Amino acid sequence: MPKEPTPPRLELIGDQRGARVEPLHLGRRVREIRQSRNWTLEEASRRTGLARSTLSKIENEQMSPTFDAVQKLAQGLDIDVPQLFAPPRRQASAGRRTITRTDEGQSHPTATYEHELLCTDLTNKRMVPFKSRIRARSFADFADWVRHDGEEFVLVLSGAVELYSEYYAPVGLNMGDSAYFDSAMGHALVSVSEEDAQVLWVTSA
Repeated sequence: MPKEPTPPRLELIGDQRGARVEPLHLGRRVREIRQSRNWTLEEASRRTGLARSTLSKIENEQMSPTFDAVQKLAQGLDIDVPQLFAPPRRQASAGRRTITRTDEGQSHPTATYEHELLCTDLTNKRMVPFKSRIRARSFADFADWVRHDGEEFVLVLSGAVELYSEYYAPVGLNMGDSAYFDSAMGHALVSVSEEDAQVLWVTSA
C-alpha cells in the first residue's frame, strides 16, 4: 500500500526569478500556534486527536507529520492547512503616537452627552477614544436609540449610569464598571447619580 505523502518542508521566498529556498520549520510553527493559545501539549492533543508524544516529536522536528496528521493539526488548532506552512508576515510598525492632556480634547456636545474627543490629531485610527459627561437623566431624553457600525467599550470613571440596550433589560453601572457591546444594537447611557456621570468610551472605527 503506497505511503501517504508528507507535506513539503521547503518554501519559496521572493518571486520565481532567482527565488531562494529556505527550510520550513513546521514543528516550530505548530509550537508557536499552540503557545499563542496558552494550550499545554495535553490540551493540544485532546483538540487535535494526536497523541501527546506525537505532538512533542512534531514540535521538536523529530518526525514529519503525515498528510492526515497535518489535517488534524489544522482542524484542532482552528486554522487552514496553508497557515501551517505560511506564517503571518510581521508588519512594520508605523510608529504613530499621540498624547492628549487633561481637558485638552476636542469638545463635541450633544443634547444628551458632552463628549471630549481624544487623540484627534491621528487620522484613520482603528479605535475612536473619547470621554463623555452623561447629561441625560431619562431614556425619554433620547429621540431614538443610538446605533452605528462597529463595537464599543465603555468604562465608568465617576458617578453611576444605567445602560439601556435594545435586546437587554437596563443595567446599572457604577464607577469602575465597564461594558462591551455591539454598536449596531440600539443603546443609550443615562446618569443615575446626583452628579453627571463621566465615562471613557472607545468605539471601533
